[in-house]
Amino acid sequence: MTEGLYGKTGDESLVILQSLLCLLREKNVLSRADIEELTDRVAMRAAQAERDPLPCCAEATQAAAREMARIGTYVGQHYGGKHRRV
Repeated sequence: MTEGLYGKTGDESLVILQSLLCLLREKNVLSRADIEELTDRVAMRAAQAERDPLPCCAEATQAAAREMARIGTYVGQHYGGKHRRV
């Protein structure tokens, strides 16, 4: 991977994404249920990487699914809220 001025490529985007999700949850623009749904969608995309209409590296989709699960857990513990209905 290409190294940027501040670290691995993508790290900057990850920090922005994490901050944006937390900010949107803090302002109640996103609910805990929304974040759970997003986590499931990312995991589904990772599980079906070979059929993804927006092709991406399989390793990247797996890493994204793990990171989204981590973000979802953090946001749920920090901000609380109702879980989505199944």
